[in-house]
Amino acid sequence: MATVELRFSALPEHVRTARLVAAAVARRAGVDEAVLDEVRLAVGEACTRAVGLHQISGVTAPVKVSLIDEEKQFSIEVGDEAPHQVPGERGATQAGGSEAEAEEDEMGLAVISGLVDDVEVSAGEHGGLIRMTWPTTPPAVALP
Repeated sequence: MATVELRFSALPEHVRTARLVAAAVARRAGVDEAVLDEVRLAVGEACTRAVGLHQISGVTAPVKVSLIDEEKQFSIEVGDEAPHQVPGERGATQAGGSEAEAEEDEMGLAVISGLVDDVEVSAGEHGGLIRMTWPTTPPAVALP
């Protein structure tokens, strides 16, 4: 299993770089060319969401992106360190977040779910993680 890790300051201008790196690593891992646009869009949405959560919460820690090349699959994990509402609590989705921000957050998650068949979202008071997974095809073997 090969992993590439990327950390960037929670600034919107760094999201584009994360998208480009994710697409390049996904291509190298064997993700189908037809799916690379979806990879780029999903990573962009996940990173934009993490940046927004960091900015709303005043978190200065970097956004973390892990690009994981496993056997027969490629996964991307986007992590934030913003506090999230624990299920069952009342109030805003994020500390200091408004209803509009909560709706925007839900919209971002809906877009990601529409782009990626295999997506897992986890969140708690110490941050959240979005894990997206795509199948890979093994490289073609040249016959002698």
